Amino acid sequence: MKVSDKLRQAEASGQPYFSFEYFPPKTEQGLANLYDRIERMSRLGPVFVAVTWGAGGATAQRTLELCSACQGVFGIETVMHLTCTNMDRAMVDEALAGAKAAGIQNVLALRGDPPREAENWTACAGGFAHAADLVRHIRAEYGDYFCVGVAGYPEGHIENPDGDQDFEHFVAKVEAGADFVVSQLVYDASKFVEWEARCRARSVSVPIVAGVLPIQSYQSFRRLAFLTKVGVPDALRERLERAKANDQAVKDLGVEHAVEMVRQLQAAGVRGVHLTTLNLENSVQRVLETLGMGTRRAQGAGPVAAGSEPAGSGLSVAARAALPAAAAAANAGAEKRVWDDFPNGRWGDARSPAFGNADAYGAMLKFDTQGASRVWGRPRRLEDVSALFARYVCGEIASLPWSDEPLMAESARIRDELARLNRLGYWTLASQPALDGVASADPTHGWGPRGGYVYQKAFVECFVPGHVFPAFLTRLQSAARATYYAANRRGDFMTNAQHGEGTVLTWGVFPGRAVVQPTLIDKMSFLAWRAEAFQTWREWAAMFAPDSDEARFLQTTADECWLVNVVDNDYKAADAIWDMFE
Repeated sequence: MKVSDKLRQAEASGQPYFSFEYFPPKTEQGLANLYDRIERMSRLGPVFVAVTWGAGGATAQRTLELCSACQGVFGIETVMHLTCTNMDRAMVDEALAGAKAAGIQNVLALRGDPPREAENWTACAGGFAHAADLVRHIRAEYGDYFCVGVAGYPEGHIENPDGDQDFEHFVAKVEAGADFVVSQLVYDASKFVEWEARCRARSVSVPIVAGVLPIQSYQSFRRLAFLTKVGVPDALRERLERAKANDQAVKDLGVEHAVEMVRQLQAAGVRGVHLTTLNLENSVQRVLETLGMGTRRAQGAGPVAAGSEPAGSGLSVAARAALPAAAAAANAGAEKRVWDDFPNGRWGDARSPAFGNADAYGAMLKFDTQGASRVWGRPRRLEDVSALFARYVCGEIASLPWSDEPLMAESARIRDELARLNRLGYWTLASQPALDGVASADPTHGWGPRGGYVYQKAFVECFVPGHVFPAFLTRLQSAARATYYAANRRGDFMTNAQHGEGTVLTWGVFPGRAVVQPTLIDKMSFLAWRAEAFQTWREWAAMFAPDSDEARFLQTTADECWLVNVVDNDYKAADAIWDMFE
């Protein structure tokens, strides 16, 4: 069924309604656990679910697989995102043909963000320059088969400072043949209400659903606000600043704010909201329960029988294996909802559907070339890179190509050691000190519910130049208490971890709950980030002329260095990890 028809039915009922958005997990285990999660969340009664699409079809297979399962196995009307970024006509047509073969009738047509290595968005050869062009193409090739949605930007698109012109572009997308609109997230309900009124005044008559994202963590909030430049009310920002050291308080505030915002939207006559889940479950369900919207689907409206599989879906072996378990998990308890609620730090649990819900390395190189050179200089020697990283650790600059924020507060206590490592040529990307039973309410190191205690092992993740790596590896191999993971750009990988086992980095003990292990590292999670870590070298180099000394130096350095993660398993020996570095 077309989503536009379902939205009109929902509007005609006069009752509030909602939809969910998911992204394709980075790992097979994450995908299997997402099926379990979607099965439970489907019982809340979403009008539809949407699945995002990676630039240039980076997640094409997994996006289509996830859409196929949602549509054909779980019985939920599903919208597949489709972007223009790095997609020529042949790739777009292949994606649309795959969607049609899987029984997917709904597509959200997007221009998409610039690829990470590009300073500005440009259409690829034979591709589409605007979302409106993609809408026209879908209509020309498939007529009315697909129900086509487009994105709306209540506060304007980040790349267009001319609000009136941006609105005209939006109207052009709708007039090109769009059937419904999903808005970008807002943190101020009045912004959406005013924008929707402007749309209706301009005769935009298709259904419009308001985008809402319950804040899951302070770091993800900061990052999304930075990337989207969406307005944040002063009162919300101030409350988040006060609560940022308390992970549970941030989640509670995120639920409270989302509930209040939905109520304000409903009071203004807006019935539909599109909830971005970030592949997490608990906060979204709490929002719906508080609003009285999370009712279970009527008898007979649930997913098709476990083991069923849509024709042409191409589900992976892991996906097929997960489906019976997902069907059996419909009545799982609250513990299933919260096991990955606190991905404390970058290294989360690779089994979580939410693993990697924001890129590991942060800056996304949003500087233009001049700005990057002004902050990061023009590196031509290894010593230049060492000095840059040391300046960052010491607080002299606020960002690196791999991080868009200053050093985390918990790493400040090891700042002197990190500065020493960087000057020696170990370029640190992530780190944490050892902790032995610190109160979960501690303003710097605490996380999770109050009344508990948290523990963590010291670890350092760093780039190591090629000529330094062999001696460093020898020291790591002789350190019985250390676990290490190392990989280079070519794909070589080595570790002393036992096959198939992960290394827990952080754990917590809380009243009335099992021991929580929110952060761990294993081969799967380490390699998932390796590609992005080395990609950032390429992006940095691309900011200089291809034949420049800087570009050649950065490319060569990336080719020769290793990414290494070192964990000291003796968390009671707080400073022992530094002995492994010379």
